[in-house]
Amino acid sequence: MYPTDFFYSKDHEWVKIEGDEAIIGITDFAQKQLGDVVYVELPPVGTELDVHQTIGVVESVKAVSDIYSPVAGRVIAVNENLNDSPEMLNSDPHGKGWIIRLKIKDKADTEKLMTATDYEKFLEGIEP
Repeated sequence: MYPTDFFYSKDHEWVKIEGDEAIIGITDFAQKQLGDVVYVELPPVGTELDVHQTIGVVESVKAVSDIYSPVAGRVIAVNENLNDSPEMLNSDPHGKGWIIRLKIKDKADTEKLMTATDYEKFLEGIEP
């Protein structure tokens, strides 16, 4: 269910590494917990983020939740499509619903994250 080439955080963000860049989004589990997403706050390009620093906010019909960066780096792109179609986080959270791209500061940050298998085991302890 979860892409095996991604890394996952306990805060339910995912990271896909492409060279020295990271694509970050929220997991399918996160979007299901949020419900219908109605707004996504994106950071400005150029923002420097540390591990677990707030990227922005996702607002849904149920809640408002912070999104955290699982790795440190500089924002090089944001998914502008989310401004007009925030529901992409619901319909394609691991694809078109990506949130930001970072120029990674240290790839070793991923060593503290979970693999897809580890994340699915982590979810077993959460889901009823």
